[in-house]
Amino acid sequence: MSAYEALAGAYDGLTRDVAYARRADFLEKLMARSRIGSHTVLDLACGTGTMTWLLAERGHEMIGVDGSEDMLAQAMSKTGEGIPPLFLHQSMPRLDLYGTVDAAVCCLDSLNYLTAPADVRRTFARLHLFIAPGGVLVFDVNGPAKYAALDGQVFLDENEDSYCVWRTEVTRGVCHYYVDLFRRQPNGAWRRSFEHHRQRYYTVAELTAWLHEAGFTDVRTYGDGVLRRPRQDEQRIYFSAIRK
Repeated sequence: MSAYEALAGAYDGLTRDVAYARRADFLEKLMARSRIGSHTVLDLACGTGTMTWLLAERGHEMIGVDGSEDMLAQAMSKTGEGIPPLFLHQSMPRLDLYGTVDAAVCCLDSLNYLTAPADVRRTFARLHLFIAPGGVLVFDVNGPAKYAALDGQVFLDENEDSYCVWRTEVTRGVCHYYVDLFRRQPNGAWRRSFEHHRQRYYTVAELTAWLHEAGFTDVRTYGDGVLRRPRQDEQRIYFSAIRK
């Protein structure tokens, strides 16, 4: 089963502890670096659209893009204040918009799902094409310290209708998540699904070089939700970069 095919329906219930509002506050602080404002914003790898809808409610005109039809179905089923987002089914390296946006965000280590460096470089090139000159790109990644701590771990997430077991293994720079998901069916029985997720870690130096290669400038890095440089052991690292 492909990543997020089964997990899409349980994702929001299992991630209620994600502080979306606080993360949106930080994104808006970094998007304020844009020289042209952030009226139109791309949410790349938007998943179930929680952040997309939240930013729409804050007055941004949103485009949500994701490679999973199942996650997009969840996003499109939601409603909220503001202009409803436009949702598109596309992979990150093949991003293709109808015009430019003022800013782009890519949240919750989505970029780490690109396990081929060439795909990261293609994604940066596509983002440079569709962010207007002077606009800003903001994204976060899991750092090497995060994957070092994950290797060989087992995590449990559960609520009344879902029970999820994550087993992790890091091999040659790639973190493998083996996901067993049990969901309660209408008749009271439990249905088991299995998914294999993969993420690769990239260094700050690699990502910074590829951003410059794509045409971005003024690349800055931050700790997890704080306006300071990331520490050596920072598990989540934020980037902001200006499109020339």
